[in-house]
Amino acid sequence: VVGFAFFFCYVLSSGFYDYFQFVQQWPPTNCKIRKKCSKPRPLQMFTIHGLWPSNHSNPTTPSNCNGAQFDDRKVYPRLRSKLKISWPDVENGNDTKFWEGEWNKHGRCSEQTLNQMQYFERSYEIWNLFNITNILKNASIVPSATQTWTYSDIVSNIKAVTQRTPLLRCRRNPAYNKSGPNSQLLHEVVLCYGYNALKLIDCSRTPGCGNQQAISFQ
Repeated sequence: VVGFAFFFCYVLSSGFYDYFQFVQQWPPTNCKIRKKCSKPRPLQMFTIHGLWPSNHSNPTTPSNCNGAQFDDRKVYPRLRSKLKISWPDVENGNDTKFWEGEWNKHGRCSEQTLNQMQYFERSYEIWNLFNITNILKNASIVPSATQTWTYSDIVSNIKAVTQRTPLLRCRRNPAYNKSGPNSQLLHEVVLCYGYNALKLIDCSRTPGCGNQQAISFQ
């Protein structure tokens, strides 16, 4: 009984998880729905939102676990230059604070697998390996004020490259009625990885984009 109690406490403190969600965001949508952006014109490429340890049985991700707090000294200069491109704070322009928030809220929950340096290095590697912006561009899925796509249009073209099913998340376009054309804006593309963040796996479909609604990408 004592042994089980110790294990249970360890699981809670270390942030038990099953897999990772590697989440990339489309800055124009982020800036539009938040109504704030650090640059006059949002970046026209997918950037990292976070690498989130997650559970299959619970849609919420473990957060604010008891691992080590963010240490800016571990973001060495070469890594910092890579993250400033791949993982910028598109809302406020404070990149370091953004990284700190993602590590403290999510990264610490998988610290037994990836320490802070490995967490950010692996995130950059995934972003660089599967360039979602280029994958969609090669399929002629590019920002447009008039053209829309279906959920399967976008997913199938990403899957053709990754060989695994991604997950899309959308947000309601504040410029349109809920049921009107272009009412969904593509917000995030999620790639899922196994426990060690090394092997791509299929993402489970969860609510995020309506199947019957056109998705705008602008």
